[in-house]
Amino acid sequence: MASCLAGNACPDLKLDTCPRLQIARMNLLCKRFPPIYKSSQDVLHIAINDVISRTRSTTAHVITTRKKQHCSAAVWKNCDIPTKCLNYSHTMKQNCHTFSQRSSSNCYKFSTQFNRTLIFRNQFERLSYGVHSCQQERNISFKTSAIVDAMPSKTQPYLQLIRFDKPIGTWLLYLPCAWSIAMAANPGSFPSFYYLGVCGLGALLMRGAGCTINDMWDKDFDKSVARTRTRPIASGEISRFQALVFLGAQLSAALAILSTFNTYSIIIGASSMALVVTYPLMKRITFWPQAFLGLAMNWGILVGWSAIQGSCDWSVVLPLFASGICWTIVYDTIYGHQDKSDDLTLGLKSTSILMGDKTKYWLSGFGTTMIGNLLLAGYMCDQTLPYYLAVGLVAGHLSSQIWTLDINDPDDCWKKFSSNKRLGLILLAGIIAGTLGQVDKEEAKKENAMKL
Repeated sequence: MASCLAGNACPDLKLDTCPRLQIARMNLLCKRFPPIYKSSQDVLHIAINDVISRTRSTTAHVITTRKKQHCSAAVWKNCDIPTKCLNYSHTMKQNCHTFSQRSSSNCYKFSTQFNRTLIFRNQFERLSYGVHSCQQERNISFKTSAIVDAMPSKTQPYLQLIRFDKPIGTWLLYLPCAWSIAMAANPGSFPSFYYLGVCGLGALLMRGAGCTINDMWDKDFDKSVARTRTRPIASGEISRFQALVFLGAQLSAALAILSTFNTYSIIIGASSMALVVTYPLMKRITFWPQAFLGLAMNWGILVGWSAIQGSCDWSVVLPLFASGICWTIVYDTIYGHQDKSDDLTLGLKSTSILMGDKTKYWLSGFGTTMIGNLLLAGYMCDQTLPYYLAVGLVAGHLSSQIWTLDINDPDDCWKKFSSNKRLGLILLAGIIAGTLGQVDKEEAKKENAMKL
């Protein structure tokens, strides 16, 4: 073991697969955590389930490639993947038992930390392409993930293609549209629940279509990025032709929903397709692809307002639209810091790369512009106190998001990015409450006239 820890050659296996090295590293990691209440069995369960959740079906070509990398032809022929799973889980159980003798608590915290270590990733990244018998044991952490897991195996790649198991993108597309629907409601009234519902379904479809187009454009790039190489098109589970047919189905369903709107809204909605198709190309030619994404993600503001009012009141819609674009630049720049090293290697561009270490100052400027435009939109729409209180909360949320951000920590970037769903819901609640507090000017005039 000492020779393994020192980096010397292991007599049986390569250094990165040496079980003694893994046990030693794990034991060293165990010492870092104080005692808590969970048992070692929980650590084993969480760890193994996390492995299984990474499992993805792949084509024969991908599996063959993995074989060549990690096994000789003779070894692979006799290789029994399920047996490897059981053997490794037995080793994990023994390790966890040793850990529980040293520390009988905070196993959940330990397992979360352990799942992020190279020990765990190196051992099961190879097996994840071959383990099929264990897929029913997947750890379910969110409802949409449960839906994906419950679907037939042939359906799952398509749900993964539209990021159905990661709904944050759908929320970020839907919320600006919901803002405009709520702000366009009659004074003292709730927003139209019908339009909130159909626009939500439309957001799901268009987000899926956008992801499909993006992955079709970026297939070769995605293969070279650790975070995206298992996407269905990049991994070969779905061909470009199959993705194109699926894209046609999504756009047809979205068009069917849009056709129920008025003519003005149909024209505006259909015009967004130019942005959806060209956005993935922007990262190849400009450092500001996030600005183009902002146009696409917030186009629903125009559609939502015109669906309610029949046309756009630009004195309200333009400030709201501008604030949405600034918001998108903020959260997608944070998101982009997860992949900046890969983007630099591939020659791709983004605001994350452009802003670099000055990201917080840039984002503070865009955040301030967002808040200013929200205040202007509220003023032009005669919003009331609840709206302005919500804008204040949004400002605080943005400030906390930006100034506590660690741009070199992908986990923190994802956490901050995902928190924008909460920001959008805060603003939506403020718009609804502020609109309910409004007084219809025409009715107020009539009441005043009757009093006189």
